Amino acid sequence: MNKAFKFRLYPNAGQKVLLIRTFGCVRFIYNRMLADKIAHYETTMRNKRVTPAQYKAEFTWLREVDSLALANVQLHLETAFRNFFRDKSIGFPKFKSKHRGYNSYTTNLVNGNIALTGGFIKLPKLGLVRIKQHRQVPDDYRLKSVTVSLTPSGKYFASLLYDYESEVVTVKPVDVLGLDYSMAELYVDSNDESPKYPKPYRVAQTKLAKEQRKLSQRKKGGSNRAKQKLKVARLHEHIANQRSDFLHKQSRQIANAYDAVCIEDLNMKGMAQALHFGKSVSDNGWGMFTRMLGYKLSEQGKQLVKIDKWYPSSKTCSSCGAIKDELPLSERIFRCCECGFVCSRDYNAAVNIRKVGLRMLA
Repeated sequence: MNKAFKFRLYPNAGQKVLLIRTFGCVRFIYNRMLADKIAHYETTMRNKRVTPAQYKAEFTWLREVDSLALANVQLHLETAFRNFFRDKSIGFPKFKSKHRGYNSYTTNLVNGNIALTGGFIKLPKLGLVRIKQHRQVPDDYRLKSVTVSLTPSGKYFASLLYDYESEVVTVKPVDVLGLDYSMAELYVDSNDESPKYPKPYRVAQTKLAKEQRKLSQRKKGGSNRAKQKLKVARLHEHIANQRSDFLHKQSRQIANAYDAVCIEDLNMKGMAQALHFGKSVSDNGWGMFTRMLGYKLSEQGKQLVKIDKWYPSSKTCSSCGAIKDELPLSERIFRCCECGFVCSRDYNAAVNIRKVGLRMLA
């Protein structure tokens, strides 16, 4: 099994220069290989295999950075092409912009070129870089690769990927929970409970709009614009960290308390576009929450059960099983015309999702 540990980096001035250069080389080689593959295909209608080594003779400055970082660019590009031909909805590989805020590169462990020791991490070409190690890595974990990243707010991080052996014992599902997506509270469960979602974007929306308005008024290329851009980036990062922290804690509580969790397999991107609730759906972070819940359950031998998104969970009475013909989204209370059962619309759906999930687990 694989597990990643993310630590904050504190490079010195010289190391920062080399990191920025590596990010630039990685972006350049990706764009150059993509352009050559496109041009070759348009001419010959065949795929062209390209490697970073082919460009080092012409662009000698590519030799100044980690060669494994460039080699991983080739793997990422090939993966992007395979994903596109497997599923056209993913989209054709795009060129990487020089002006995007987030930068990263990945390098592999070869002959001890990467090591984590005494508050420092040893990286190829960089040497020892100071690191904030907030948690210990078990001795039996084997390091595979490191991804170094730079956030728009100017922070450096190292994500260390480890491989480890673990025997996961499958847990027999006894305590099963059903979750129905809720735009306001993140979810309503089959126990008629819901978390108090902090809504970090909505809370900070007024302040963010004010800072973005200031940014739009700054002169391009000026130092004041650069300072304001950094301020906006830090505010965005704070919002994302708040959301991630809440979702991690909530998913951990559920994964520890239940043997299986049942949810609907929703298309959140399509829902945001169809219902014109893009901000609320994005601020909710349901997709991120289900991914966290999925891997935390699987680590303990538990299951995340996804039922068909077309199942009428909201229209079906959880008491008698009767299905309504129509149920407007504005109607938040479910009233069964057959048996007279009355409850919250979301709670009714959560109970139905749990029932279907139990049948799938049986």
